[in-house]
Amino acid sequence: MLPKLDVPIFETKLISNNQVIRFRPFLVKEQKLFLMSNETNDTGEMVKTVKQVLKNCVLDEIDVDNLATFDLEYLFLNLRARSVSDVSNLKFTCNNTVKGKAEDGNDEEKKCGNTVEINVNLLEVECIKNPEHVNKIELTDKVGIIMKYPTFSSINIDDLNSEDIEKIVEVIIGCIDYIYDENQVYYAKDTPEKELIEFVENLKQSDLEKVSKFFNTLPKIKKDLDFDCKKCGYKETITLEGMQSFFA
Repeated sequence: MLPKLDVPIFETKLISNNQVIRFRPFLVKEQKLFLMSNETNDTGEMVKTVKQVLKNCVLDEIDVDNLATFDLEYLFLNLRARSVSDVSNLKFTCNNTVKGKAEDGNDEEKKCGNTVEINVNLLEVECIKNPEHVNKIELTDKVGIIMKYPTFSSINIDDLNSEDIEKIVEVIIGCIDYIYDENQVYYAKDTPEKELIEFVENLKQSDLEKVSKFFNTLPKIKKDLDFDCKKCGYKETITLEGMQSFFA
């Protein structure tokens, strides 16, 4: 029987609850999964692959499918850093408008177009926590909502920006853990959807703003980069946000 290679074990913490998670680097068999999902060029397939790789590599008991979006992204960045390289090389095109000469010799304005490479250390990427973020929404002195974090499985958080009120209601309902009053706790999982819809649709505008604040202040995987074009001298700060923005 062929010998088995020792695999190093690493640790990181989930953002939502500080739980220590042990994981091994992903191997050739996981790399094959990424290659296959890249060929589809489908975001949904990529998310499925990320989840499967995490299930393979995480050594502790966690429910990957129900990880908060920012937990999953942070965990994967750490896994990618330990498995391939802690540095991700990103390329950006300079879109600064510069003056130049047209073919007829006249002055014209055009995009610089220079390619700027920036190296990002994935182990230095942080999850930014908004100090105003809370998951308890007090509607009255006696009635309130406890929210739970969105996951990649449960909802499409981008639907919050939709003009379709039904999609917005669906996102909110998907993130309600329970509703409470002075007498009882009403868990969303045990409540008929029709009642939840009616409850959300009867919120006042001020209540809806409180709910929106929960989503707008969610922890985010985020990093600012200094963009410096050596060709035209243009400088700006580029903000990377979300897992996919850290890979070319």
